[in-house]
Amino acid sequence: MFIVNSYTLAVILCFVIMLCWGSWGNTQKLAAKSWRYELFYWDYVIGMVIFSLLLAFTLGSHGSEGRPFLEDFAQADMKNIMWLLVGGVIFNASNILLSASTSIAGMSVAFPLGCGLALVLGVINNLRVEASQGALTTNLPVLGLGVALVVAAVVLNGIASGKKGDSNSISKADQKKGIVLALIAGVVMSFFSSFVMRAMDLNDFAHPEVGKVTPYTALVVFSLGVFVSNFLFNTLVMKKPFVGEPVKYSEYFAGNVKTHLVGMLGGAIWCLGTALSYITAEKAGAAVSYALGQGAPMVAAIWGIFVWKEFKGAKKGVTGLLALMFCFFIAGLACIIISGNN
Repeated sequence: MFIVNSYTLAVILCFVIMLCWGSWGNTQKLAAKSWRYELFYWDYVIGMVIFSLLLAFTLGSHGSEGRPFLEDFAQADMKNIMWLLVGGVIFNASNILLSASTSIAGMSVAFPLGCGLALVLGVINNLRVEASQGALTTNLPVLGLGVALVVAAVVLNGIASGKKGDSNSISKADQKKGIVLALIAGVVMSFFSSFVMRAMDLNDFAHPEVGKVTPYTALVVFSLGVFVSNFLFNTLVMKKPFVGEPVKYSEYFAGNVKTHLVGMLGGAIWCLGTALSYITAEKAGAAVSYALGQGAPMVAAIWGIFVWKEFKGAKKGVTGLLALMFCFFIAGLACIIISGNN
């Protein structure tokens, strides 16, 4: 299977993670022109499962290192399978909330707030898993500084979001609801990665401990956990939506092929980023790979500001706040990269 063998390559791939995690929301924005996000989310999850299997039977099954996907899945302990499924369920709950926030308040608000909070708490959770496996090599003070800078960027984004102009056609009540949903999503999301990392041998992907799984098996089982839990979570949201009227399953099947494919593309983009997050966890460390990937809010904010014009007509001073936000993000990400190069 494909394994990352250097810290430099791991960092490069972490920027791809950031790009993927920060960009999949564009497919939701595209679909939203004629498609409720609850319906989009079904295609998103299906795309995630399909792409995880594609990676498992290609990159995860060929090469001289590591166990091939099917062999690895067959030897996995049930305890580790359960960790992965729980991780999928936790992620799904958080991502539905994040998607709802995006549909209400926009990418430039939902992603920095939700993913920024998930970054801080998720790094702490992943550090605990690394320590439990004896795989902790991160420079904690430098990592802490990086995370603190990202938190500062998140605060700046929150201030800027409160100064949005009326041209965005979002009421103050909906704006507040979007922010609250993003914050809840961030807290819940911070736990999913640590559950997945428990199931993998973070010390040696080429010769993993018996019962542990490779990143590719982890991705497939995790995605199945998302898919199965979606019958509960998304059905509830369809019946009791955060905004708008209830949605019926008949509306999903009435959608055209192009609309379904846009949603599946979103799931595939997110899945690629997640696969790389797992694959780079050995060389970069679980906390660092997760932290760099969660630089996604900066990418999402760029999309929201320059492509979707979510801050058009904003009050005076917003441009300066956003510029300062990006500076803090960049400085924070630099510290995170340095902290793992030991």
